[in-house]
Amino acid sequence: MRCLIVEDDAVCSKMMWGLLEPYARCDIAVTGKEAVAAFRSAIEEKSPYHLMLLDIMMPEMDGHETIRQIRKIEEYELSRIYPKGIKIIMTTALDDLENVRRAFRSLCDSYLVKPIDEETLFSEIRTMYPCFALP
Repeated sequence: MRCLIVEDDAVCSKMMWGLLEPYARCDIAVTGKEAVAAFRSAIEEKSPYHLMLLDIMMPEMDGHETIRQIRKIEEYELSRIYPKGIKIIMTTALDDLENVRRAFRSLCDSYLVKPIDEETLFSEIRTMYPCFALP
């Protein structure tokens, strides 16, 4: 499995990388623009991402705009490669109902509030990828 962690906080990105790295090939992007570029690059390299952990509050481009651009790429350019789309888990410190609604309207697959608990994260991934070997 290949995973892209999109997080502007170094401590959070390192923690998520540490949790997933034993089970997945992980890359890190610090901004939404970097995430979109990495997503495109992975497709061009014929090594697409299966999972994205996407922070909402980031500089340059927030998570809502990032996910809209990713879904647009999938819809118009990659429907043959990503017929069901990359699985995206929005990660945020924002626990208010409006942000949850916006995230799902942006077509995320799941929404986790920080600090992210290892078992909760693995449970969400198992739901999306039942055959994926996680503890």
